[in-house]
Amino acid sequence: MINSDERAEMQMNPGARIVLLGRQGAGKGTQCVRLSRHYVVPHISTGDMLRAAVREGTELGKMAKAVIDAGQLVSDEIMVGIVAERLQADDASTRGYILDGFPRTVAQAIALDEITQDQPVGMAIDLVVPRELVLSRLSARRVCRDCGANYQSTGVDPSPWICENCGGDVVQRDDDTPQAINNRLDLYETQTQPLIDYYGQSGRMFHVDGVGSPDDVFDRLTKVVEGQI
Repeated sequence: MINSDERAEMQMNPGARIVLLGRQGAGKGTQCVRLSRHYVVPHISTGDMLRAAVREGTELGKMAKAVIDAGQLVSDEIMVGIVAERLQADDASTRGYILDGFPRTVAQAIALDEITQDQPVGMAIDLVVPRELVLSRLSARRVCRDCGANYQSTGVDPSPWICENCGGDVVQRDDDTPQAINNRLDLYETQTQPLIDYYGQSGRMFHVDGVGSPDDVFDRLTKVVEGQI
């Protein structure tokens, strides 16, 4: 059900179809949630979808876990299939979506453009945060095993660490070790960076400074989006 606040936002905002890019740990998840609420479109996080499959022990989850734990990226074929199915849902096929974690490669971007021919991606935004900063953020990140809530380790953490939201165990993800993080960042540089050129060729690429408070970053993002819709 759409509440009154969401209905008001829908009247004020026409919706949006956005791909949000950026290094892991750049704050994409936080900003995607805010953009989703602001434009009243679904936040589609392929990472969340994969982690749910891992928790549920599905065939896809078992395949994905081995890849994620090694700091690698799931195959294009699997990811394109997941996203194609999700974009057919009513909430994504009407007003739009915020894509978080997809596409990661030019091949995925081409496939996405084919999937969305009738309602194409309007813009891609690169949330720019230096590698050194995201490495520090991810090394200190802790997550609730049950609900996925994020926390930051200070070095003096409770033991056991219990989630304030649901009471689940707060742990370090298997893919948040320094070696796995560096593997992911290297893969981003070599495989995902060319997306900037791909979207730039069609005039859909924009860069936004991702350093600062969440409010400041959100203001920069909405100014860029509203300049295009």
